[in-house]
Amino acid sequence: MKPSDTLAAPMNSLIDWLVAKGLEGAGQEELLDGFCTRLVDMGIPLMRFHAAQSTLHPLYGGTGYSWYKNRGGESEKFENTDTPSEIWQRSPLYALLHEDLDEIRAKLVDQNDPSRFPLLNDLRENGATDYYATGISYDRSGHVRPEGGQKVSDGVLMSWTSDAPNGFEDHDLTQINAVLPHLGLALKSDKNQNMAKDLMRIYLGRDAGRRVLSGEIRRGSLQQIDAVIWNFDLEGFTNLSEDLPGHEIIDMLNDYLAVAVGVVHDNGGNILKFMGDGLMAMFDVGEIDADARAALGAVPQLQTRMDDLNAQRRADGLPVANFTLALHSGEILYGNIGSKTRLDFTVIGPAVNQAARIAGMHRSLGQRILISDDVARAAQPCAQDLISVGRYMLRGVHEPKELFTVYTPTD
Repeated sequence: MKPSDTLAAPMNSLIDWLVAKGLEGAGQEELLDGFCTRLVDMGIPLMRFHAAQSTLHPLYGGTGYSWYKNRGGESEKFENTDTPSEIWQRSPLYALLHEDLDEIRAKLVDQNDPSRFPLLNDLRENGATDYYATGISYDRSGHVRPEGGQKVSDGVLMSWTSDAPNGFEDHDLTQINAVLPHLGLALKSDKNQNMAKDLMRIYLGRDAGRRVLSGEIRRGSLQQIDAVIWNFDLEGFTNLSEDLPGHEIIDMLNDYLAVAVGVVHDNGGNILKFMGDGLMAMFDVGEIDADARAALGAVPQLQTRMDDLNAQRRADGLPVANFTLALHSGEILYGNIGSKTRLDFTVIGPAVNQAARIAGMHRSLGQRILISDDVARAAQPCAQDLISVGRYMLRGVHEPKELFTVYTPTD
């Protein structure tokens, strides 16, 4: 059934708005709030709207948006879980996805028997008279439900609720369905943009991810900067890993690396890469003196948080580990290296190599924290009490380097 000319004009206006907003890169909230507001302006008796959209993120598996008449909309994120929650399994959208349904329509007026969906019973008690749900799939198959029905499909599930005496009229749903492909494209554009940002930030780091998305993607495009390199490693982890089951090794490693990453980010640094049981980070917050103070300021925080983690792990009967940390500063080359088809956004240069050499001195000097004289000079005046542990010739370095550690008085 085609909409009449009277209905076509506002519907076409909504389609034009969705296309324009999609091209502008409007976010989910702006798109859905504007969509609902315009449906009401078109005379569609909308009481509530809800959309659930799958995503690709290590912490959450989807996003939700709920809009209410006279209240506006609000967004939420759904945690990644192996087992669907009971609320989700008893929802109409779950049935739509897993029962191979194209749509669900439920007239809520004059219904004495409770619905199998608790949500519809709640909506009816709050004055709802009609409920309609359908989905837009981004899968090539064109079905909302993926093969096997075990995972959330790549698409959007949506529902509309009315509180008009007779609910939705046929022409209301005709208009809604006519604009859905355009809404789906706009939402897909926003989703893909956010997914790219999230994955770049998660796998490359905050700064490197931003640089790649902004166009720094050519092999050999390198920027020379002054920064402080932070080399963090777990002490004794190799021996522990030989005695622990695989899943305990991963859990332990994730616990400690999460602490180190949190400290680096809290002090303005960026994670460059994970290296086995350690990581390399960079502090480039301004001039080199600010970089050095930021990197050194993170050290006592790292010590405190590692102590807290170890105390918690001991209380839980879990093995613990200490850490080593090497800091060095200097000129580094920051950018793309690799082949034409496989690149790494990383740092190279003598300062990076010297940081690795300093990290190799922990055992012989009996110090878990080692700081080069370059960092110590640049950081002055600093809040940490830096104690010299001597001058040494490092492999591959022509001149001796004086190394420092941080003195922490014991209670």
